[in-house]
Amino acid sequence: MAVWDDLVGQPRVEEQLAAAARDADALVTAHAAGEAAPDASKMTHAWLFTGPPGAGRDTAARAFAAALQCVSPDRALGGAPGCGFCDGCHTALVGTHADVEVVRTDLLSIGVKETRDLVRRAQLSPAGGRWQVIVLEDADRLTEGAANVLLKAVEEPAPRTVWLLCAPSLEDVLPTIRSRCRHLSLTTPSVEAVADVLIRRDGIEPERAHAAARATQGHIDRARRLATDERARARRAVVLKLPMRVGDVGGGLRAAQELIDAAAEDAKQVAEEVDVKETEELKAALGAAQGGRMPRGTAGAMKELEDRQKRRRTRTQRDSLDLALSDLTGFYRDVLALQLGARTALANEDVRDSLEQIARDTTPERTLRRIEAVLACREALDRNVAPLLAVEAMTMALRD
Repeated sequence: MAVWDDLVGQPRVEEQLAAAARDADALVTAHAAGEAAPDASKMTHAWLFTGPPGAGRDTAARAFAAALQCVSPDRALGGAPGCGFCDGCHTALVGTHADVEVVRTDLLSIGVKETRDLVRRAQLSPAGGRWQVIVLEDADRLTEGAANVLLKAVEEPAPRTVWLLCAPSLEDVLPTIRSRCRHLSLTTPSVEAVADVLIRRDGIEPERAHAAARATQGHIDRARRLATDERARARRAVVLKLPMRVGDVGGGLRAAQELIDAAAEDAKQVAEEVDVKETEELKAALGAAQGGRMPRGTAGAMKELEDRQKRRRTRTQRDSLDLALSDLTGFYRDVLALQLGARTALANEDVRDSLEQIARDTTPERTLRRIEAVLACREALDRNVAPLLAVEAMTMALRD
C-alpha cells in the first residue's frame, strides 16, 4: 500500500504532498547526476501541518517523510515516490530510518536543550544521500526560548534538510516561524471515512466501527481506541452519565472527584508501564549493581529522570481529563441539536434517552451556557489551575 493510505479524508493535502515528493525526488536525482535542479518546484525546506485533533497531522507528516525517502525502482519508470514497500518507505514509517527523526513529547513542553539537539542534527548531511527529515509532532509545545532556537534553523536551513512541524492551528506557532513554512491545513475526516478505515485496516466489526467513529466525530485515534479498548468505553460511559448527576451540589462534587480519580488512574497505568523500565535501564547504564546501591555522583541523573516522569504523569492526567471534557462537550452539542430540531446525526446515539430528557427539561440558552462551562474548564486546565478545582467549578456551573 502507498504511504498515503493511512491519511484519511484529506485528498487535497495528499495531492499537494505527492506533488512535492515528486519534485523532491527530481531534485535529488538531478543532484546525483550533477545536473541543474529543475526551475519550478513544489518542494520546500519547511512545512507546517495544522488541523483539529484527530485530523491526522502527524500521519500526514510521517507519510511525507516516507515519500521523501522512497527508493522504489519504479520511480525511474515514472512511478510516484511513496510506494510504501521499499526500504526507504518502510523504515521511515516504522521509525528506524537513519535520516528521519520523529520528535514527540509526553511532557507539557519542549525546552531549549531538546530543540538545540534537533538543530544540531538538522545540520548533518543525510546518511542515505536523500533528505534529512525532522518531524516535530508537538510544535505547539515549544517554549518561547525553544521556538526562538528553532527559528534560526528554519531561517537558514541546511541544503538537504526538511522540517515538518505539526500544530493544532497557525496561532499555536510563532508568526516568524509559520511565515517561513508552507502551510497545509487538514480537516476533520467524515464519520464514514473513519469507519471505513477501521473496518478495512483494523478489521473492526462494521457496527462497532460506525458507533466509534460517530461518538468521536472523526477523531481517528480516539475512534480506534474506543472500538478496541473496553476500558475506554467504560470511561466514556461514566462521563456521559455526569450530566444526569449534577442536579445537586453533592452529586456534582462526587462526579468531579470521580473524573479526577479516573484521570489519575490513567496516569498511574502509564507510569506502571513505563517508569519502572526507564528507571531500571538508567540504573544499569549508570553502573548500579543488581539490587545494590547507586554509584556516587549519579543522584543528579536519577533526580532528573524522576522529575521527567512526574511531568509525564501530569501530562497524561491532563490529556485524560481533556478527553473526558471533549466527550462532555459532544453530549451537550447533541442536546442542543435536539432542542433546535437539527437533522444532524447524534454523536451519542447510545444515550439518546438522557439527551432527550435534558433537552425537554432545559432551554437552548442553558445548554449553551453549559457548553461554555466545559470550555472554560478546559481553558482553566491549560492555565495550570488545580484540576479538582477546575472540574468542581464546571460541575457547579452545569447545575444552572
